[in-house]
Amino acid sequence: MDYKKTNAPLNTVTRDMIAMAEQTGNVYETVCIIGKRSNQIATELKKELEKKLQEFASTDNLEEVSENREQIEISRFYEKMPKPTLIATQEYLEHKLYFSNPLRDRNLLND
Repeated sequence: MDYKKTNAPLNTVTRDMIAMAEQTGNVYETVCIIGKRSNQIATELKKELEKKLQEFASTDNLEEVSENREQIEISRFYEKMPKPTLIATQEYLEHKLYFSNPLRDRNLLND
């Protein structure tokens, strides 16, 4: 997914957790879903950033100053992006997340 095009807010927003929990019926399950997705996003972004910064790792020439500027610009771009928790919350609110509860699904089959 392209996290650069997300419409998640850049700052923390106070939300009504009871209203957010309508999809799951449980506030704690909602928080768990958003937390797990947030970890997935953070891992993906970290790998992407490390891959981009790895290009600058092996430089022993005089162009180091200009490359440091590029490296700083890349780092600043990722710092200005919304935090993974805000992206995950926005995905949840826009119904872009697929989640299931195996225990609940198993109970539905037994009923």
